[in-house]
Amino acid sequence: MTKKWFWIGIAGIFLLSLALRFWGLGRFNTLVFDEVYYAKFGNNYLTHTPFFDGHPPLGKLIIALGIWLSSHVPFGQDMVNGLTGSLRSPWSYRWINALFGSFIPLIVTGIAYQLSYRRSFALLAGLFTACDGIFIVESRYALINIYIVVFGLLGQWFFLLALANRKQRRLYLVIAGIAFGASVATKWNGLWFMLGTYLIWIFAWVWQWFATNKPRDVTDGLYSSTTSVFRRYNARIWEYERGISPLENLTQLKIFHFCFYLGIIPALIYSLIWIPHLLIDTRYNFIEVHKQILSFHEHLGGNSPTVHPYCAAWYKWPLMTRPMAYLYHAAASFQEPIPLIGPPLPTGTGKVIYDVHAMGNPFLWWFGVAALVFLLVMLGWQVVIFWTKQKRFSNIAVLSVDTWIALYLVLNYAANLLPWVGVNRCLFIYHYMTAVVFAFLAIAWFVDQCFRSYYKTVRAVGVTITFVILAAFIFWLPLYLALPLSSEDYKLRMWFNSWI
Repeated sequence: MTKKWFWIGIAGIFLLSLALRFWGLGRFNTLVFDEVYYAKFGNNYLTHTPFFDGHPPLGKLIIALGIWLSSHVPFGQDMVNGLTGSLRSPWSYRWINALFGSFIPLIVTGIAYQLSYRRSFALLAGLFTACDGIFIVESRYALINIYIVVFGLLGQWFFLLALANRKQRRLYLVIAGIAFGASVATKWNGLWFMLGTYLIWIFAWVWQWFATNKPRDVTDGLYSSTTSVFRRYNARIWEYERGISPLENLTQLKIFHFCFYLGIIPALIYSLIWIPHLLIDTRYNFIEVHKQILSFHEHLGGNSPTVHPYCAAWYKWPLMTRPMAYLYHAAASFQEPIPLIGPPLPTGTGKVIYDVHAMGNPFLWWFGVAALVFLLVMLGWQVVIFWTKQKRFSNIAVLSVDTWIALYLVLNYAANLLPWVGVNRCLFIYHYMTAVVFAFLAIAWFVDQCFRSYYKTVRAVGVTITFVILAAFIFWLPLYLALPLSSEDYKLRMWFNSWI
């Protein structure tokens, strides 16, 4: 793929993301799901009204910025309501989320490219991310989960750029630290993005220790990759080249670099972001407000439908067994105006359904988990080979690009999922957003390997997976954009009772 077509592909992905997020942004002149909190809180910052929220302030501050900027432009004001505490248009408290969310597929594209320098892998990763439903839904309303992902992925991307660019390493590490701090300043689980970088860095140092403490009487290096199955099939058309991964430079970062750039700087940014909130709400100081937040989460209750009908424990997320409806409204006919505010129709009289459903692209999620399992098995197989044939792999200083990619994806996925195992409060499907992006990268990597195969059968597998993901996206798109559906069409998309 030429550089020209690569940039055309990136532009296409970005335009698709913008269109999906900005189309009909003000259609529902009401507060959708947690907009009843975050849109109000954003407006409270502008009216200097004290309030308490169970999360750090950055997401609400950005929503407030969007409302303030919108008040200075002449468009998007055709519909207004007073539900935020002031007379505001739905566009005013949603547009900045849509803008930020549109960049997520591009950041994922950048991460994939930085991991491998393969343009096809990067474009597939960006396209698959653009075709996921929960990221579209979260971007179209005044919610804050999108900011955790945006800033967390930015931190990951600049961290990879720092590894690849020694001359500008300090600058990139500073930006990465700022981004990680901003992610945590949105919600505390933004910390898991930074945890992923720590895990891959620790692995690199452990690996180097093995390399320097094993005998080197044999010249074989560990050049096997998690793609050994593909390489075996494709041996007729290429000789395997190890390539270069920026992750090979991890051990150039000493403990001081991590403590300062990915410790002190994020903590400083996190603390500074609290200043506007603490100036408005003087009831609690910096320490006390964190005690209040911790107490709030401790008293939310367990993962039970008796606490909330859409509670979903962490193990339900990967297979998407319990998505959730953010808005559900029925109309008598397709000719009726889009429902706004008012009492629902009597049971059984609604013929047209408007549903904002926070669910992913099912096949993208399922294929992504399968790809991660594949990577994990390949890594496990290499460990078995290493321990059973140590003489063959005595010089283990070098890993392949695809092995580093597998390690990066598996460790970051685990870092963003496994901390939830010990959480007892009610959890929801949107808490999985920070982990599932690495599943998108995993299936994009797998499909890219298929496309590179010598055998038509393997290439056909990649084409089939891509087609199924795109077809599923189109099929479930009405639930992401809340397009009007007949009751029959709605039931056709609710494959399982637990989805309703």
